[in-house]
Amino acid sequence: MSTDYSVLIDKETWAFIDRTNSFYPPDAIDLTIEEQRGVYNTMCRAFFAGYPEAVSSMDAFIDARDHRIPVRVYDKSGSKPEAVCLYFHGGGFVVGGLDSHDDVCAEICDATGFRIVSVDYRLAPEHLHPTAFRDCLAAFEHVADTSDLPIIICGDSAGGNLAAAVTHHVRRQRAPIGQVLIYPGLGGATDQGSYLTHAEAPMLSTRDTVYYANIRGGGFNWSTDPRFAPLNDPDFGGLPPTVVISAECDPLSDDGRHYRDKILAAGGKAIWNNEPGLIHAYLRARHSVERARSSFRRIVTAVHLLGQGRWPGQL
Repeated sequence: MSTDYSVLIDKETWAFIDRTNSFYPPDAIDLTIEEQRGVYNTMCRAFFAGYPEAVSSMDAFIDARDHRIPVRVYDKSGSKPEAVCLYFHGGGFVVGGLDSHDDVCAEICDATGFRIVSVDYRLAPEHLHPTAFRDCLAAFEHVADTSDLPIIICGDSAGGNLAAAVTHHVRRQRAPIGQVLIYPGLGGATDQGSYLTHAEAPMLSTRDTVYYANIRGGGFNWSTDPRFAPLNDPDFGGLPPTVVISAECDPLSDDGRHYRDKILAAGGKAIWNNEPGLIHAYLRARHSVERARSSFRRIVTAVHLLGQGRWPGQL
């Protein structure tokens, strides 16, 4: 099923796509893992926007049962944080780390005044599922044990998957006050809906999503494990207020819609925004593409309101 992206995607976004592809080719999954990480890190450095003046960060470690998890903690000077935002980065569970989303976390900190804790969970294929989930869960438990502030969980792409998985796991213990999932992949069926309509979308194809799931799962079918595919959890009760923001031109977009619908069907609160004309990984376009800039403002607003215990209503 072909989609006419020349109509859906505007010139600003195409310029961003072209710049991204100059660093990170569309067929990057054909590279070795080491090569993928090298080109991804080079691309992220090229898009790095720096820190807002009032924001500083500090690197630290969380001692988990069998591993020290690196984290980066962001604070805004002159601001007493009302909440802690735990951030899980994207990268297909294969690439990314504290540096890849460094400026994004700094800008969320600046806009909300919240303390941001970015988590450097272990990557596949060296560390297969459920390692990344366990690292993110350990980070949440550490923050919950050491802070009295409300916790909001946020993540993009693979990080959105991990955010939802952690929220599902802890919801009946000390639950986060809310979650914000940015173009998350949540384990939807890859033979229907947006996985077909946007199978060849710029920035992320359905083939890419299958590749990353196979790498993360070590070739094993984990689709019935909610820690791997939160969308397939049979229980959607008790989840905190949730905002899901997807990109229209992204095979993952229906994951966000279905996830919202399941929360609503279980009596919870959820919003799904499907950002018109945007593509996967548009967070890096927030300074060059007006649509991405507007969406980032909505993301920050969602984090801020949920962290204060307020419901956005609509974004």
